[in-house]
Amino acid sequence: MTTETQPQTQPRTTTNPADPNTPTDFASLAAQPIGYWSWIAHTAVLRHLRGAMARVDIAQPQWWVLNQVDRAAEAGLTREQIRDNLRLVLDIGADTIVQATDGLLARGWLTDDAEGFLHLTDAGREAKARTKEVVDRVRAEVHAGITDEEYVAALKVLQRMVSNVGGIGALTI
Repeated sequence: MTTETQPQTQPRTTTNPADPNTPTDFASLAAQPIGYWSWIAHTAVLRHLRGAMARVDIAQPQWWVLNQVDRAAEAGLTREQIRDNLRLVLDIGADTIVQATDGLLARGWLTDDAEGFLHLTDAGREAKARTKEVVDRVRAEVHAGITDEEYVAALKVLQRMVSNVGGIGALTI
């Protein structure tokens, strides 16, 4: 008869070194550092997503800018508004957003009006739709074998960890 290891209810007081070959039993995984595994997940997912986007000739920051401008609809957004919106959630720097915006203007995917507000062109809307198909496909690949319940549980755990160390407001990006 086998006995299953029961989850611990108390926080662990020790952490083992990061080890990609860690056995998958409860105690071994519970001792692994979240910083390492969240970094590995972040790196692997971004590499996969950015590679898929590159195959359709768009960079992730350009995708973010297209989404920002599309959400603003007819009102449009200024370069400063786009930069400020993205600055708070992404660790990429203002220069990257400026370069992405300039690239989209050069491609004719964005246009600016007399007041400096940016708007999607028809070509920009088409590019956004093509890219959305790629993003949806990559999301399905990343989520393969993961239920919505498991995904939500993982996000709640990560959100709690962020809250435990001061929240998003404590980040200096």
